[in-house]
Amino acid sequence: MEDMIYPASLIVIALLVFILYQNNNSKLALLMLAIGVYIVYSHETGNTATDFKNDMVKSINEGAEDFTKSYDIEGYDANKAKDAVK
Repeated sequence: MEDMIYPASLIVIALLVFILYQNNNSKLALLMLAIGVYIVYSHETGNTATDFKNDMVKSINEGAEDFTKSYDIEGYDANKAKDAVK
């Protein structure tokens, strides 16, 4: 059953692109075509948008850690914040 999901999704995308293009809705047709390209790309390469997001978050986190080390800044301390409010 799982082997049928990939070809079925491509068929549905192709039908939607055809129907949208026939109804002079070329912007949505291009959007659906881009979604189809993304599905093929992620299936063939294994790279997904979630992997890209996780890599970006990891990169930003490492950059922030390097920034705190270079300026000798400590992390957030909740106890110090409570003392400052009192």
